[in-house]
Parts: sequence; C-alpha cells; structure tokens
Amino acid sequence: MDVILIGFMGSGKTTIGKLLAEMLLVPHTDLDQEIVESAGQTIKDFFSKYGEVKFRELEHKILLNQLKKNGVLSTGGGTPINIQNLEILQATKTPVILLEASTNTILERVGKSEERPLVNQMSTRQLTSLRAERMPFYQECADLRINTDNRSPVEITEQIYRYLLDTNQYSINSKVKF
Repeated sequence: MDVILIGFMGSGKTTIGKLLAEMLLVPHTDLDQEIVESAGQTIKDFFSKYGEVKFRELEHKILLNQLKKNGVLSTGGGTPINIQNLEILQATKTPVILLEASTNTILERVGKSEERPLVNQMSTRQLTSLRAERMPFYQECADLRINTDNRSPVEITEQIYRYLLDTNQYSINSKVKF
C-alpha cells in the first residue's frame, strides 16, 4: 500500500481515500467493502450471525492481504482496536494517516445513514464515548493526524499529498492530478 487511512466512522476515510488514489493514480481499496465481498453479506449481517470476534478475524486476514497490494487503503473504523492490526499498522513503513472528526461532524455526515445502523442505535453520549475509547488506538499507529471538521475533501487530500512529498514517502509524478 502507498497510504493507509484510519479513523472513526464518518471521518472521511472512504471519500478522501478515493480522491487521494485518483490524485496518485493508484487503486483505492475500502477494507469494509472487501470484507463484505469476502463474506458475501453485509457487515451488520456478519456481526449478527458470527459476532465481533469472527468479524475481527476476517478483517485481520483481509487487512494482511490488502497490505501486499499498492494503492490507498481506507480501513474500517474499528480496524486498529484489534491488537494484531494495531501492531501491523505500527510496524508498517506505509504512511498511516488518521482522519479525525468531532462527534457533531460525524453525526452530520452519517447520523441518518441506513448503511450505518450502529450510529442510529447510539445516543450522542454513547457515540462520543466510543470515539474516545478508540482514539488512543488510532493515535498509537498514526504518522499524521488531520482534523476533517469544516474542511473540504480536496483540501485534506492535498494536505496528505504534501505530507507524502515532504517526508519523501512519494516522489513527484507528472501524472499526478490536481
């Protein structure tokens, strides 16, 4: 992988991942979508049928496979909470970018989404608590933290690209699209 995006649900991982992959002219992979395709069912259905432990095992297996590929990887919101995944994300030479968003921003982005039933089942306090619970895991493996509140996806994508250039993680390519 060229870049790995982590963060809580609604932080912008998929949106930014697609834009960044387009800019870098590499594929974009959404880990949750890969899990859905591998399992042959939605994540919600998989959770209901097999539970979180089996889900995290499948997520870990797919993460390992995806890291062998090139491109931009948007992880699931809970990917780093699995200790095996956290250790992999800490050890990788691939830049791990943490996208952060406030609880209010998350609710604005995904609060009424049918694809995000977890959000609809939680109170604002519960959502804030879950976000706070996961934050240390995100921070332990992030090379760069970016707050996405009140910023356009293009601004965020350009900031990541500048970071990649500044840290020599990516060389200037005449094909890069702005």
